[in-house]
Amino acid sequence: MGLKGKLIVSLEVNCGGHSVHDIFHTNSHHLPNISPSRIKHFEIHEGEKGKIGSVASWKYYEDGKEMFAKTVIEAIDPQKNSITWNAIEGNLLDLYNSFAVITSSEHQWITYALVYEKKTEDTPEPLAILDYCIGVIKDVEGHLLKN
Repeated sequence: MGLKGKLIVSLEVNCGGHSVHDIFHTNSHHLPNISPSRIKHFEIHEGEKGKIGSVASWKYYEDGKEMFAKTVIEAIDPQKNSITWNAIEGNLLDLYNSFAVITSSEHQWITYALVYEKKTEDTPEPLAILDYCIGVIKDVEGHLLKN
């Protein structure tokens, strides 16, 4: 088995994929209020929200434990409504040499792709992170449908 991998999940959302994309692209600072059981804190350290090169930190919960990630927005594709975040610090890099999250949306669909390189063959696939992403999508959808 290789050390590089990609896990992808696509979910149909009743609020429209573009609405979910907007939360991730320009309103990420609202995520701790939208998904408080998963995201504790979000802060921009460099750049502007939703712009390439912006650096942000996230405090989040994985399996009940508080975790930390610092990410940089590497790419934004307005045609595909996609954003690519690369981890540059934090817990993910304890297990992975590289870790990127790519979100994209189309009509009623939102897609998350986790692209990673494990440090060792024994490192588990990031299935817990994929499950976490599904939970965040569902929380955002619920929030948008309420409002």
